[in-house]
Amino acid sequence: MKPESIAVIDFGSQYTQLIARRVREHNVHSLILGPGVTPDQLRESNIVGIILSGGPSSVYADNAPRCCDDILDMNVPVLGICYGMQIGCQILGGDVTPSATREFGRTQLDITNHAGILAHVSQKSTVWMSHGDVVNTLGDEFESLARTPTCPYAAVKHKTRPFVGLQFHPEVTHTPEGNMILRNFLYDICQCKGDWRLGDFLADTIEGIRSRIGSDERVICGLSGGVDSSVTAAILHEAIGDRLACIFVDNGLMRSGEIELVESTFRDHFKIDLRVARAADRFLTKLRGVTDPQKKRTIIGHEFIEVFKEESRSIPNAKYLAQGTLYPDVIESGHSVGGVAANIKLHHNVGGLPEKLGFELVEPLRELFKDEVRQLGEQLGLPHDMAWRHPFPGPGLAVRIMGEITPERLDILQRIDHIALEEITAAGWYPKIAQAFTVLLPISTVGVQGDDRSYQNQYVAALRCVETSDFMTADWVHVDYELLARISTRVINEVKEVNRFVYDISSKPPATIEWE
Repeated sequence: MKPESIAVIDFGSQYTQLIARRVREHNVHSLILGPGVTPDQLRESNIVGIILSGGPSSVYADNAPRCCDDILDMNVPVLGICYGMQIGCQILGGDVTPSATREFGRTQLDITNHAGILAHVSQKSTVWMSHGDVVNTLGDEFESLARTPTCPYAAVKHKTRPFVGLQFHPEVTHTPEGNMILRNFLYDICQCKGDWRLGDFLADTIEGIRSRIGSDERVICGLSGGVDSSVTAAILHEAIGDRLACIFVDNGLMRSGEIELVESTFRDHFKIDLRVARAADRFLTKLRGVTDPQKKRTIIGHEFIEVFKEESRSIPNAKYLAQGTLYPDVIESGHSVGGVAANIKLHHNVGGLPEKLGFELVEPLRELFKDEVRQLGEQLGLPHDMAWRHPFPGPGLAVRIMGEITPERLDILQRIDHIALEEITAAGWYPKIAQAFTVLLPISTVGVQGDDRSYQNQYVAALRCVETSDFMTADWVHVDYELLARISTRVINEVKEVNRFVYDISSKPPATIEWE
């Protein structure tokens, strides 16, 4: 039976996934769907409430995304946020125009009616605004619930339909009481039961895998050492035991100790059939002389598939390929439940590999967000350090070595990265950071080591630490100067090829998180 769900209809907001995650934090299942989803599709998904997201467009623009008007006739509670409020009000007779005063950032909300969605919220509450349009007029069927100094209709509700609108964003942490507002919508307005539990999801997923995989059939899982593939492997092993075979492709581009960690966890602890394909020389030969980052990725992706194909031939009765595809991957690839999400990109976990190998695909995590996968990993017995480790790019250190990749430069970066992560962990900063890593730059700088001038074969290394909730936007972490000093001192003292160490203080955007 499908769980009761909240549909989040995406109009292109950078916060859409955050809305869906906030709903799940209240133990209510959520789905992200495109604007073209129909009432019938919503009913099939056991929808008990709808949230219309924000978005960058103006509702009165010619090509503005628009949901089906009939959604507001389903007698299902609807919450419109920012653009979602404007389009809901427009459908129900309101007028939306450019605002005389654009409103971006924190502002004070003055509540005039605490009923319903604003129950238990402070009279003067801080909220986060991000809009250039405003609901200018409301019909007699609407009631205003709150205002800000420049927005007379900051929160509204329809008198006869279950529609409420918020011009501000309750899903972001900059709205301190936003969590209470969302809870009011879920439990007081939608009457949700709050029965979404990861434990139940795990049990249902394991049972589904057991019923799908035949008793004489095997499943192959590609292990990378990251949390997604690790949790996928743990779930499959719980479901089908020794009929699971894992392949770890050693491309020579991993962090220090990566192979040993994977082997000790899955071969020694879980007793999983683990095949390690030693292919470092093969990858490094193909990458010799290559400096363009896109060419690096293409070469690594092609060689990975070839090595994986060769290794998989030694596994008899292998019919299925398990992948750690997450819900954001599915959304970005246009494969959401309604089949209507915009095809933003073809994600590496969603397309390509199964077709090339002739396997059927098993994706036990495709309904989960990253934080849910981490929690599931701990429930399955993965070591805490593995379940909560920082993301690591598919091409490995190849995109953290600027310029040509050589065995010598790989060794240098592995040693630098090991020192940095060791110091960050010892100082208690690792769980406070979303992603931390080092980069080796293809430039030499003058330095003094001992009494001698150093320049030839002396590299610059950089440390990048970011904080983010969704990896779509990120800011640099204000790490203690003392910690930075310790890392720099150790790197320059212990890695003789480095004579300068820098800290990256750029945000995303305009920079990306990875350097290549």
